[in-house]
Parts: sequence; C-alpha cells; structure tokens
Amino acid sequence: MSLPAGLRSLRHRDYRIYLSGLVLSQVGRWMQTVAQSWLVLELTRSPFQLGLIATLQFTPMLLFSVFSGAVVDRLPKRRLLVFTKSVSAAQSFLLAALVWSGHVQYWHIAGLALLLGLINTLDNTTRQSYVSELVPREDVGNAVALSSAGFNSARIVGPAIAGLLIAQLGIAPAIMVNGASFIFVIGALLLVRERPDPRPARTTTLLEEVREGLVYAMSTPRIRLALGVLFVVSLFVFNFNVYVPLLAREVLHQEADGFGFLMASVGVGAVSGALALGIVAHSRPTMPLAFAACLIACAGIFGMSWVHAFWAGALALFVTGFFSVVVTATCNTMLQLTAPDALRGRVMSLYTLVFGGTVPFGAFMVGLISEHWSVPIAFLAMGSAGLVGTAALFAGWRLRPR
Repeated sequence: MSLPAGLRSLRHRDYRIYLSGLVLSQVGRWMQTVAQSWLVLELTRSPFQLGLIATLQFTPMLLFSVFSGAVVDRLPKRRLLVFTKSVSAAQSFLLAALVWSGHVQYWHIAGLALLLGLINTLDNTTRQSYVSELVPREDVGNAVALSSAGFNSARIVGPAIAGLLIAQLGIAPAIMVNGASFIFVIGALLLVRERPDPRPARTTTLLEEVREGLVYAMSTPRIRLALGVLFVVSLFVFNFNVYVPLLAREVLHQEADGFGFLMASVGVGAVSGALALGIVAHSRPTMPLAFAACLIACAGIFGMSWVHAFWAGALALFVTGFFSVVVTATCNTMLQLTAPDALRGRVMSLYTLVFGGTVPFGAFMVGLISEHWSVPIAFLAMGSAGLVGTAALFAGWRLRPR
C-alpha cells in the first residue's frame, strides 16, 4: 500500500485488521467507562466511592502484572487476546442486565470492576507486546503511536456517544454497546494470521521467569528510567476517570452531555498527541521528549485547580491529554525496542504494572482529598507532586555517571 510515512504501519495487513477491531472495541470501552462513573455518582454522590471503584479495577494490575508477563511469554498472544475479550464481553453484558433490571447496587459495580481489572491485567500485557509481532522492528514506534491514536480516537467518540445516549436512553444501553463491541475485536483477531511459535519448551518455573524479567529490567538503565517517567504520569495524571466526573459535576455543575464533552476533550488532545508522535516517529524515542511531555502533562493537572469556566476546563484537559499520551507512547516504544524478543512480554508486564498498577493509588488520593477538602485542592496537590517527581527524575538522569 502507498501510504504517508506517518501511517506506514498500516501497510501491513494483520496490523490493519487488528487496529480496526481494537478501535471499535475501545469506543465501547469508553462508553462503559463514562456510564459506570455516572452510575456510581448517581447511586452514591460520593467522590470517595467513585475513586474506590477505580482502585478496585486497577489493583489487580498492581498485584499480578509481573506474573502476566511470564504467562504471555509462554502462550500464543492471539489466543490469549480472544480469551480476554470474551470474558470482558460477558462482564459488560452482566452489568448492563443489572442496570436494566433496576436492581443494581454499589457492590455489584465494585465486584464487576474487580473482575474486569483481573482480566485487563492479562489483556493489557498481551496487547502491548503483540504489536511488535505484527510489524517489522523499524515500524514498531510508528505502530505504537498509531495504536495510541486509535485508542484515543475512541476516547473522543465513546464519551461523546455515551453522554448523548445516557441523556436520551439511560445508562444500560451505553454499557450494552460495549459488550457488543467486543464481537468486532474478536472477529478481527480471528482474521489475523497466527504466527508459528519459535519459543523452545520451558525448563524454568513461572517464578524463575518472573525473576529473570525483573533482573533484566532493573539492570538496564534505559528501561529503569522509562518506567520511572511512566510511574509519575500514571500516578498523578492518568486518573481521568476520577478527575473528569468530579470536575464536571462538582466544579462546573454539568450534566451527562457536558461530562461526555469534557471526556472527549481529553480524547481529542490524546489522539492529537499520538498522531503528532506517529508522524515524527522515524527514529528511536528520546528521554528529553519524555521528560518535557511529562512536565507539561503534570502542569495541566496543576492548572485545573483554577478552572471555573467550561471552556477552560476543556482546554486544560486537551493539553493534558495531548502530552500524557506523548509520554506513554514514548515510554512504550523505548521498552519494546530495548527488550529482546524472549523477554518482551515480561518487560511489557512492567509497563502494565506501572501504568495500571499505580492508578489505584492515584484514584484513591484524588477521591480522598476531594472528599475531605475540595476538588480544586486535589488537582493542586496531584499536579504539584507530579511536577516535583518529574524534576527529581530529570535531575537524577542529568547527574548520572557518563
């Protein structure tokens, strides 16, 4: 296919098929994310309980990500993804049925969020490491950027549709659409050609393989630093599922449609950042880019503590979404290009651990500070801590032995 350099990964058939199914599925995922957050606030009107749902959903990543990497390095990735998407579909249909019946309670949402967190722990590690099997090495950076663009395009479309759908038909249809969307990604995965498995039979235990991956990652400076930057942006910035509902409802006093638009603002910024990175992703990513983007993303959260107008909130979320995705895509590419094939699943499990496993702590802190002080104070505290963390990492990088 004749395509611009910024879209060169789409020249590969299997990557095109995989990406198309993934984007459709992610639209549904963001619809459920918006619907679930709105449902919790309708049932409880508690910022703390909203943050607790996010904590339950992401805690399994903290506990089990390093083990998921060893599993992914042992088993065919395509088959693992078909399994995880099937279980996710069942979770969505069950939650939609509970909402539709009118018997849904907070503990139902909490339990299903925990189940989704467990399956996402395996799914995320598999999905992150699968990209490098679909394109040649020289196109990995571009493929990661385009995957981020697709993921965040869904962040635009999903919340916007969900806001309108919730306003017109209620919460259950938005969740039901997510369950149906998994059919598309499963179909796409079945169309992707399965690769021969060149891996030799394993003679080590799962725990020995986990240790091998950890030792390699911690002894490789480039991987350590990329994970450090990712930790800062994940802990202090990537809590949009808590930040945006609180900003919309408690500060800007918006209804479901305004909430959906603010979520879409994050998505517009994120997909813009991913596309911008994809266009320039002709060489290995650099640490200065990751540091600069992390600094601006944290500053965006810091700036939201002074937001009182809807347009200002949308602009701050756009900027934060743009640079937070530049950080994650840059770190993702650095990890994939640095890790050897035999260890890529375990290295990318650390990406999942840091990116998803720190979210429970960030979500908990945002909910707790908002509950006891105020939402603007939560933005101020999280943004300030992120700026300090970024500065500390940068200082350590600059002062390292040459």
